Amino acid sequence: MTEKKYTWHKIADNITALDFGDNNIAVAAWKGKKVCIGKYNEGLFAFAYKCPHAGGILAEGYIDALGHVVCPLHRYKYSIQNGRNVSGEGYYLKHWRVEQRENGVFVGMEESSGLFS
Repeated sequence: MTEKKYTWHKIADNITALDFGDNNIAVAAWKGKKVCIGKYNEGLFAFAYKCPHAGGILAEGYIDALGHVVCPLHRYKYSIQNGRNVSGEGYYLKHWRVEQRENGVFVGMEESSGLFS
């Protein structure tokens, strides 16, 4: 099995530069592309800015007690860890790795995925 290769993109100088609201979701941008950064159980997770169902802005939703991203439009729920739709509609939320480093916060994209390319 081949190990996945990631391209890392700096989205903030540090975690305090991200504006997490009461919903624990911040919006970050890189080269004009927006991505949500969620905080849950001391971890950081990156996921798509818009819901794959009807395009609801996920930063206007929230992360529930079980770690699901909840869309503000129709309340569809997605696992913050793997993007799977957990409310039964069959959609998939794009998500990416996040690392906090000494020199900033980075989102890791598989080299073949292309959100930031």
